[in-house]
Amino acid sequence: MEPLIPLTGRVSGAKLAILLGNWRQSGSRHGAADLAAAVELLVLDGRLPLGTKLPAERELADALEVSRTLIGAALDKLRADGLVASRRGAGSWIASPGGRGRDAILPTGEDLIDLAQACPPAVAGLVPAVDAARKALVDHLGENGYQVRGLRILRERIARRYTERGLPTNADQVMITNGAHHAFVQVLRMLAGPGDRVLVEQPTYPNSLEAIGAAHAIPVPVPLDPATGWDVVGIEAALRQSAPRLAYFVADFQNPTGLRMDADSRQRLAAALNRARTPAIVDETLVELDLEGDPADGPPPMGAYLGDLGITIGSASKSHWAGLRLGWIRASEDVIGRLIAARFAVDLGSPVFEQLVLAELLDDGGAALAHRRQETLALRDALTGALNWYCPEWTFTVPRGGLSLWCRLPEPMSTRLAVAAAGHGVQVAPGSRFGVHGGLERWLRLPYALPAERLFEAVRRLGAAAASVTATPGTAAPVAVQVT
Repeated sequence: MEPLIPLTGRVSGAKLAILLGNWRQSGSRHGAADLAAAVELLVLDGRLPLGTKLPAERELADALEVSRTLIGAALDKLRADGLVASRRGAGSWIASPGGRGRDAILPTGEDLIDLAQACPPAVAGLVPAVDAARKALVDHLGENGYQVRGLRILRERIARRYTERGLPTNADQVMITNGAHHAFVQVLRMLAGPGDRVLVEQPTYPNSLEAIGAAHAIPVPVPLDPATGWDVVGIEAALRQSAPRLAYFVADFQNPTGLRMDADSRQRLAAALNRARTPAIVDETLVELDLEGDPADGPPPMGAYLGDLGITIGSASKSHWAGLRLGWIRASEDVIGRLIAARFAVDLGSPVFEQLVLAELLDDGGAALAHRRQETLALRDALTGALNWYCPEWTFTVPRGGLSLWCRLPEPMSTRLAVAAAGHGVQVAPGSRFGVHGGLERWLRLPYALPAERLFEAVRRLGAAAASVTATPGTAAPVAVQVT
């Protein structure tokens, strides 16, 4: 007997069709196997949670415009793999997170090259900062250790940097968080609830989409063209038509495209948001990774145009080290006060010692960031060189900053390539992970956060994987990846 699985909801045939996207493999005669593999990918990606009830066979067949025979065969395969359970009169539901299991699909250990993570190692200067923080910690040992707002010395140094970049800020307009994603979730919980619309870029950061979904809010995508950037006129129309409760933008070295919004577009977008009275979360996680200059010499922060409607989040993860697990929120004092009051229901602050370490790093005259930018520039150029050599048919715009390339593939094959790449010892996130409803099959994000020799080897393997995909279209076990 199948174990009892608590049902977590039902997905309609129309919704599942959107999630599946272009599920049928090009040139394949194995429609049932293609469909089963596509459903498994949705499960492994977390887009079909455990316990989700599937639509009836007739409903799904109508939505996908295929025969009930094909649907039945696909369900038979999913049941045989242990992914789906069925009971007469109760229908079918997701029963396990992948019958074949991730460990059976992905190589592990040193042979695996992880290109799903856009996160570099610790910045130079971390060890001296730790030593200095250890000495400074003595002055805080007589305190209780709870810092819901964050250490003042760290908030002052973050505020100073905002002011240098053109957004006058004081320490009371900053709250320290456990990373930028924690900051995003805190603001999201305060400003948006179930059924509220949240305007997002398409493509955008997958973990933000996951958080919006977890809050039972509705992401409203606005297209971001990798060639031309933000369509401010289109965003204005979306603001009028969808009346979102909140907007989310990455204006500096957008993840995954690497684009940077110019000052004129920032001003026009902020004016549209102000007219609509729509608060905006501006994610500046990557702003300090300007590879061709100091961010202080670039466009003013979006927050400088948004006034009290702007809520800026930042992080030390990309600029210094993710292991510090520190981020922050910059907003009006009123918003910060509301966030602090709401935070007590979630956590009681960030670790004191790590805050002292980051405060030291932010007071080094910019030396650590300068070294980080120099290293990242060399890695960006190494990755572009490897792609030009091993994958000359792939196209991309070299970003001025950030940590990733957004590559256009010669055909819609991003998911199949991610599957094939796992067999060649490379883990990548397919373009579909960056879309509100999947899609983006012609696109692949490739971070440049690994050593140059690993990047060269990864791209060599990707080239071989791409050749196998185009030579032998078919099905394979999907892979689940964690994206940062």
